[in-house]
Amino acid sequence: MRVALRPRSGCLLLCLGLSAFTLLLQNLWVPQEMSTYEPAGRSPAEDQGQQGLGLRGLTLRLEALSNHVERLSREQNMKKTPEDLHLLLQSFRQDQQALARLVKKELEKVSRRLDQFNHSNLPHISTTRENHGTNAGPTERCVVPVDTAYPVCAEKVEFLQAKWQSDPCYAFYGVDGTTCSVLTYLSQIETFCPPLPGHKRPAPPWRQKPPLYTKKAELRSTLSLLYEAISNSSGPAVTFMRSRVEMMSERWEQAAVVMRLHNKTHASQMKVLLYPGALAGDAGQRFQAMVERGGPLGELVQWADLSACLTILGHNVTLSDSQHHLHNLIGAAPGRGSCPIKGPLTFDLIYTDYHGLAHLRGAMGLAFQHYQCRFRILDSFGTEPAFNLGSYARSQGYKTLWGSWGLHPLQYMTMFPHTPDNSFLGFVSEEAARAQESDLTRKEKMAVIYGKQEYMWQGKSEYVQVISEEMQTHATVYLPPGHVSTLPSSVINHGLLSQQHFLRLLRRAKVFVGLGFPYEGPAPIEAIALGCVFLQPRLYPPHSSDKNEFYKGKPTTRQISSQHPYAEDFIGKPHVWTVDATNKTQVREAVRELLRTEVKPLTPREFSCEGMLERLHHYITQQSFCTASVTTWLPESALRVHLGPLGQSCVSVCARSTLVCEPSLFQRLNNPEVFTRLGIGCSGTMEEVNHIFPAYTPWGRHCRLQQEPLLFSCAGSDPSHRRLCPCRAYRPGQVALSPEDAPAMKVV
Repeated sequence: MRVALRPRSGCLLLCLGLSAFTLLLQNLWVPQEMSTYEPAGRSPAEDQGQQGLGLRGLTLRLEALSNHVERLSREQNMKKTPEDLHLLLQSFRQDQQALARLVKKELEKVSRRLDQFNHSNLPHISTTRENHGTNAGPTERCVVPVDTAYPVCAEKVEFLQAKWQSDPCYAFYGVDGTTCSVLTYLSQIETFCPPLPGHKRPAPPWRQKPPLYTKKAELRSTLSLLYEAISNSSGPAVTFMRSRVEMMSERWEQAAVVMRLHNKTHASQMKVLLYPGALAGDAGQRFQAMVERGGPLGELVQWADLSACLTILGHNVTLSDSQHHLHNLIGAAPGRGSCPIKGPLTFDLIYTDYHGLAHLRGAMGLAFQHYQCRFRILDSFGTEPAFNLGSYARSQGYKTLWGSWGLHPLQYMTMFPHTPDNSFLGFVSEEAARAQESDLTRKEKMAVIYGKQEYMWQGKSEYVQVISEEMQTHATVYLPPGHVSTLPSSVINHGLLSQQHFLRLLRRAKVFVGLGFPYEGPAPIEAIALGCVFLQPRLYPPHSSDKNEFYKGKPTTRQISSQHPYAEDFIGKPHVWTVDATNKTQVREAVRELLRTEVKPLTPREFSCEGMLERLHHYITQQSFCTASVTTWLPESALRVHLGPLGQSCVSVCARSTLVCEPSLFQRLNNPEVFTRLGIGCSGTMEEVNHIFPAYTPWGRHCRLQQEPLLFSCAGSDPSHRRLCPCRAYRPGQVALSPEDAPAMKVV
């Protein structure tokens, strides 16, 4: 179909012609941002510049011209003088010649586009390539589809045409800047555009399902497979992890034998990747260097125990501490991570940390969101729901350097059970079983100070002096060669010790003394397992992300009242003594009393090999975050509904009744009937997005339900609301599990 315009005389005829032509253009016009036409030999940038006015601009200008002509026609009918008509004609003749050239150019393009429209069946893509020899490039004619099922297709096309060279991964997938290559990528790899004409689109490579794997996980009695996995990595951190696994291998193997006798259920064997991102990249080099200078080892203890636990449970473990190795393992496309991975993710579970989570996002492109349900994040201090949901965190002031990943809160796994919104992973108290078999009640009158670097001792000289007056004090502080010690002269410093030598020192000691920092580490639990009394400072006012530099920016609102809240709350006296370190009289009296007190080694079940095996097996078999709705594994009989007082979190409300808040049970009480059963007359019930809901406010008798499931939160309080809390009982020594949980791994 061709459209031609001939000059006509007479205002009326010109008016009718312009109106008809304008209407034709309006009917043919495809919005500029939804269409792309690339003639042979022209780059996308040049073509975009040539189409700056386009049919849309021409239509608007013709409408204006038509209005002028209509006005001229009316003036002619009113018998205006020739001079008047001359003035009116001058109002639009100034750009008449330019408009004529524009009309001619656009009509040629309209003609070509009409040929395309007749040749293709919109909204499908019309793509032809003709090769005219090796020197002449391909001739390409493509149209970006207008399809409500793919609303962002045109936007993505425009972006890739401008940015495809920003990441080599696009070229890897065949993008060369042309519209056809972009449309092919966006329809076959990222699925933002409809399939190509005549093609049925299969699932993108990264979303295809691998062959079904149905092998059952059998308990292993050896860690030999783990040693092979660890041997692929190196560095001080991995060396420490391997040393710990080897030292504890006998206990893990014994636990496997006991559990095999009583295990009645089996999980499917999982292919598991362990990626401690803190050990990778430039930050990893700094962390690795600190391992040999008294740096934090608590996270490495947890990684080592997790790897052993998964291996004993019968799963296949791969360990990586390199970003390059990670990219190979997950099949990342070469480049900077803007594109999806090359195929389906072959790992059923990936355990990582916040650093590793960022590395995965930077390597997986669009596939990151698809597979994020498989991630488990080792997060020592926990991430509360208010910090986890990015949009909510930003709008309500909970945005920090961490958090805002939008995972299910139970995907975060903590060192201690201080945040019930997360999953308590824990670790194994190193010498618990062996210590209980030994006679550790005959202790020397000596103390070991908990603090391997000098800065931890600052401001604690009087506190340490009082203790030194009552007993001999020892330290294990790292001192660089040639460094002059600033420790009190009364303290015997052994320097940085290996794990074995440190344990020997603890076996002799009566007291393990905390200085207030480091917070919530594994060492006090191990000392208690060796028969030590743990003496720690009370923190007043409590430390939090608002008042303490260490906790600043961490995604938690917890108020830390002592150096080790778990030891204070779950163990307590006579094994744990919490004092005001600035009150010398209180410190001295506490030391004298605990010296007179005989204590036996104590290990909570949840920090034994069997306890960790039981807990991790439960998580693997019961937790699934890849379905549309995450359901609880607990029966309704496990739920204990409590309406708390004003201003208290559900953590506190449940703890007052010796229960624990269970976030997976929120969905069972998030309905108006629960308020009715509690005898609360609601003047109105509304669903809102707020992490303290469901809740009740007595002012106005308003009942509020939770609208966003990711914001169900045991943490959080408000002085004007009484929180509706889902509490449950817990097994003695295993707070993560309920008595109603099926004891799939019973231990005698």
